[in-house]
Amino acid sequence: MSDLAQQVSLGRTGIKVSRLGIGSAYGVSERACRMAFDEGVNYFFWGSVRTPGMGQAIREIARSQRDELVVVLECYVRQAAWIPRSVEVGLRNLKIEQADVLLLGWYDRPPSPKILSVVERLKEQGRFRCLGISTHQRPLFQKYLHDGNYDVFHVRYNAAHRGAEQEVFPALPENGGPGIVSFTNTRWGDLLDPKKMPSGMSPPTAPDCYRFVLSHPAVHVAVCGPKNDDEMAAGLTALKAGPMGEEELARMRLIGDHVHGIKSAMSFLT
Repeated sequence: MSDLAQQVSLGRTGIKVSRLGIGSAYGVSERACRMAFDEGVNYFFWGSVRTPGMGQAIREIARSQRDELVVVLECYVRQAAWIPRSVEVGLRNLKIEQADVLLLGWYDRPPSPKILSVVERLKEQGRFRCLGISTHQRPLFQKYLHDGNYDVFHVRYNAAHRGAEQEVFPALPENGGPGIVSFTNTRWGDLLDPKKMPSGMSPPTAPDCYRFVLSHPAVHVAVCGPKNDDEMAAGLTALKAGPMGEEELARMRLIGDHVHGIKSAMSFLT
């Protein structure tokens, strides 16, 4: 994974994906999505917060280039009976027949057998190709890996939250494992905040944060959440800059440890 501008296979799914993905939650515009797509970005995460720009971009791109687009449809529904409706509404809004990935969002406890049964029927009906899951409880990924139900993991990973390096990545098989997609790459903006830096150090940029994550060989995609066209354009520079060298990685780890320490201290005081 030395060239971030090149698409890679999303784990065992075989789906070709860009190293940078786009999330829908922060207001990304249709124009920004089209700009990114023209630069090779094809992983579009239609999450629980669905701002209109990405929806319009997916609808327009899918009309003529559906095969080149990877649509990830997130489902937060916890009642099995309501999952089909949630999926159908999402697909209908995007005017597509099938999602490439159905992501079961934020499962800090394993989905019930009833939920998995409903999801399996939806897959048999052709409503999605691959099943993914996300959680903030990293040790659960080992169970999800053992279960074998999931083709894609959305994992919280950044310079301040590196627990996945011990709790997730080492458990992955050398070949045939799930696709690994990182989220909260800037730690909700904390890694970009000058006030939270070690003394005398300037903050990294958002592209630095994406490059840090994508420099780990286990990670296939880093999802960014641009608020505007400028942030999207900046994010795209990460693909051209390529992976980080050891000095850059060490700097990011130092900053990440400092930021994590600030948060830990604040939690202790409160």
